[in-house]
Amino acid sequence: MKKITSLLLVLTLVLALAGCGSKGGKSTGDADVKSEGVMTYDEYVAAALDTEVVVETYVQAKQSWWDDKATVYTQDKDGAYFVYNMACSEADYAKLTPGTKIKVTGYKGEWSGEVEIMDATFEIEDGNYVAKAEDVTSLLGSDDLIKHQNKFVSFKGMTVEAAGKDESGNDVAYLYSWDGSGQDGDDLYFNVSLNGNTYTFTVESYLCDNTTDVYTAVKALNIGDKIDMEGFLYWYEGVNPHITSVKAAK
Repeated sequence: MKKITSLLLVLTLVLALAGCGSKGGKSTGDADVKSEGVMTYDEYVAAALDTEVVVETYVQAKQSWWDDKATVYTQDKDGAYFVYNMACSEADYAKLTPGTKIKVTGYKGEWSGEVEIMDATFEIEDGNYVAKAEDVTSLLGSDDLIKHQNKFVSFKGMTVEAAGKDESGNDVAYLYSWDGSGQDGDDLYFNVSLNGNTYTFTVESYLCDNTTDVYTAVKALNIGDKIDMEGFLYWYEGVNPHITSVKAAK
């Protein structure tokens, strides 16, 4: 009996030491346990604009890299963070695959309603998490929608509306750029409606260029189509999701 008790004590000590030696915060159940000095999502939300923030989060998608700066969509199990122009070498950018855990230090900013982390640096940590799309269709038009800003979300059963007119004056389902002044390869803007309200959604060309399935799908839309969508809940003077998938409604 003494031998069994001793073995159990040794095993307990080994497991405790292993836990202490892990790098970064741990994911426990439905919440992320943050490292010392790292904010929870609620603390990040409560932080004042233009103050320094430190978060641990997981890359969900990469929007762009240019001049040693990266823009990425990230999320943990509690909320999402849009990281804009983060200092990043091209070699490190290649490492930021979906699910990669990073510790980000930067400043909380806002641009036309979009809350983001700016002037940031980052470290890659151990851990992996890819968020499933959260259905926020029922929140459209409500004050609660902004609480999900930057998350990977879905919209279901929405109707394609006219986005504008072509050179002949005919209604069209999408525009190149917000005012139709662009060309193939630029952002796509299209309108969808639900319960009598119309919203403008975007295929952001840096995130999903004209070789992607979603870019092709939006160009094939017809006014009146019923569609399901996924994307990131970006904000610009109101809700303006960056859509990554469009399919016929189930």
